[in-house]
Amino acid sequence: MHCEYKLMPSPVGQLTLVARDGKLAAILWPTERANRVRLGALQEADDSPVLQETERQLKEYFAGTRHRFELELDFDGTEFQRKVWAALLTIPFGETRSYSQIASQIGHPKAVRAVGAANGRNPISIVAPCHRVIGASGGLTGFAGGLEAKQYLLSLEDDEQTKLAI
Repeated sequence: MHCEYKLMPSPVGQLTLVARDGKLAAILWPTERANRVRLGALQEADDSPVLQETERQLKEYFAGTRHRFELELDFDGTEFQRKVWAALLTIPFGETRSYSQIASQIGHPKAVRAVGAANGRNPISIVAPCHRVIGASGGLTGFAGGLEAKQYLLSLEDDEQTKLAI
């Protein structure tokens, strides 16, 4: 499996954007845990159209002008993981869901821990907004990019929602 990548500086650290077969396959964090996301051999491709478009949309997101991504995604995981990741895509900008709510949404209300595990393996962070999933008590829980990055993303979206409401 051949993958192309492009590095992108961002407010949450340098991100590695990864494409496979013309679709976005991963957004990796500077502190990426080995084997969290399984990818093939990576080849740098700064001129890849999908990676350039991903970078453009992410820059708009960080600037507060994009609330929804329009990218073709290539999720590689189990059927259960893909259900969880699809559910992430339904969480509106500026809102959060609990792991329990996601488990119920995908028809597995008792699979809260499995949802947490799948959320932790989400290969396309930010675009598939796993940062919008929080603990039942409302507290921040684990995040591949670190809790500081999760808080930053949630604050960014909260600030944008506040601006829209004024």
